[in-house]
Amino acid sequence: MSAVQTRYPEAAIEADKDVPIIRITRDFRGTPAQLLKAHTDPELFIRWVGPSAITSRIIDWDVRDGGSWRYVSEHDGQEYGFRGCFHTVSEDKIVQTFTFEGMPDQVALESLWFEDLGDGNTRLHAQSLCDSFEARDGWLASGMEVGVNEGYAALDDLLGSGEV
Repeated sequence: MSAVQTRYPEAAIEADKDVPIIRITRDFRGTPAQLLKAHTDPELFIRWVGPSAITSRIIDWDVRDGGSWRYVSEHDGQEYGFRGCFHTVSEDKIVQTFTFEGMPDQVALESLWFEDLGDGNTRLHAQSLCDSFEARDGWLASGMEVGVNEGYAALDDLLGSGEV
């Protein structure tokens, strides 16, 4: 008999009115250690990141303070690259840069932290500080919520399957 996976509601995505920041909050049925692993293990990460209509592959993945990462996503014959540097990787927090290679001059500083809610539940907090309000608003207008919510739904499935 397989366990039924609890799927949480969609992520809360908010824009700060005073600073060009996007804040994302989402609860998961999993421990902080499981969420950290899902974000740092390249074989797991690539299985849940982004919209379900894309396929992605890891190009570079060096998870450590000062390490770098890069992956490429494909959709309808078009490839899109993403890259960054890990600044801090700890048990409950990741700080990294994020760059969409189609807009290489816009670099966001991302912080993710994992709040233990007890009873096997964790709240993920993500914050992306963009270069400008225009860049931030462009991200929000891009349909990013589809990738966030479809990706997190796939992460729910990985957590529920016991693969993380």
